[in-house]
Amino acid sequence: MLDVIDNTRSCTPWLSLDAVTFRYANGHEAISGIDLNLRPGIVGLLGPNGAGKSTLMRMLATLTVPTAGSIGWNGVDIAARPDALRRDLGYLPQEFGVYTALSAREFLRYMAAVKGLQHKHAAARVEECLHLVGLSDRANDRLGSMSGGMRQRVGIAQALLNDPTLVIVDEPTVGLDPEERMRFRNLLTDLAGERLVVLSTHIVSDVEASAATLALLAKGRLQFHDTPEVLIQRAQGRVWEWTTTAAHLGEVRSRHRVSASQRRPDGIRLRVVADRAPSADAEAVVPTLEDAYVNALDLAEVSA
Repeated sequence: MLDVIDNTRSCTPWLSLDAVTFRYANGHEAISGIDLNLRPGIVGLLGPNGAGKSTLMRMLATLTVPTAGSIGWNGVDIAARPDALRRDLGYLPQEFGVYTALSAREFLRYMAAVKGLQHKHAAARVEECLHLVGLSDRANDRLGSMSGGMRQRVGIAQALLNDPTLVIVDEPTVGLDPEERMRFRNLLTDLAGERLVVLSTHIVSDVEASAATLALLAKGRLQFHDTPEVLIQRAQGRVWEWTTTAAHLGEVRSRHRVSASQRRPDGIRLRVVADRAPSADAEAVVPTLEDAYVNALDLAEVSA
């Protein structure tokens, strides 16, 4: 049971989930019995589409209340006292709506008012956040004229207006080009420090270079919570490479989990996750994090 107590912002951020479950009215369980304890740094929340990541993120952001279990922020039950977390929260949802006729600066000043920032401090804080996300020179551009990557940077800026110690971002790189995705990942890494950043994604490269710990969801259940290195270790001896023809690609995909494929002059080079060699000429290879993620999903499917 969580204590309902007051904690200062000077304490080390601590997010705890105890048997958290969310069940829809029709009985479908989107999240089932999740236990987690999270500390400062970047936590990558991985899982395929439909795994329950967005439902979990909405509960962490106090937008949805768990059907069972509890979520605590610095020891405070956020179902009973949501403001204990909201004052420390910066949230970028998957669907981030903007007022396209406003400039970035106008939008952030509006959001500062919504968040309750004192007017005498709001203007300076807006400028700080614009600088932090690299948009000081584009502050007067209309949001409707900005690229997807620039709008996501505005989204992060609004999440940082209240100087949060907990930052939650849900599928932030969907629709961004590779350069924008890299810039966005670097920005999140720079922001972490003493903050807890929870990054939800189904794109392994989003967390590969930045997340100190990973939490993997599949079918609403927590399948893994540890370091990327441990996830890779679990895939040792289960990743294979070999070359096949385009004509056989469909058959291979129907029989095995393919983690990567590359067209080459001699055929299609595949990386496959399996208990044993999928072909006589397949060779065992050192797993990547992408392989390890696919392996974890494969094991989750088997144990379901």
